[in-house]
Amino acid sequence: MAWEENLFAVLDDLEQQAEALYDAERVAELADRSRAEYGAVTFASRLMASVGSEVVLGIAGVGRVPGELQRLGTGWALLRGVSGDWVVHLGAVEEVLGASARSVPEVAWSPLTRLGLGSALRRLSEAGERCLVHLRSGARLEGAVLRVGADFAEVEAAPGGVRLVAFGALAAVQSRE
Repeated sequence: MAWEENLFAVLDDLEQQAEALYDAERVAELADRSRAEYGAVTFASRLMASVGSEVVLGIAGVGRVPGELQRLGTGWALLRGVSGDWVVHLGAVEEVLGASARSVPEVAWSPLTRLGLGSALRRLSEAGERCLVHLRSGARLEGAVLRVGADFAEVEAAPGGVRLVAFGALAAVQSRE
């Protein structure tokens, strides 16, 4: 019987070694999958998980703006800061501090989030609010958004009259009300 016990001990030892090798391979595979899955996470999905949180947005031509991330749409975000509400063009956001470690996949977003930057600017136009338009270059225009086209906005600026501002040049629009 001693030889049977020795045989079972050897087989148990081999089984444990096989389990350890499997576990080691599985850990490496899970790490690879995790990296691959994270490659599909978008900047906007990370921001969507941060809606309702205090963040700091680093905006081209503006600098860092702290506030509560109120809403996110296609290509824009609404930030409620100490100095008013900001409609921020996501293409001008250079960094985010205080973002959630999670993300919300786009399939889970409300249909309202599909509204683009033009929709947010049209709301400002309809309200007739005075605002400060920040360009990525650092230039600013104080005035009101009159009309919004497909990829530009008409801004009635104090000196100089009406100007067309391409969405590509727009960093953020700060409400003055």
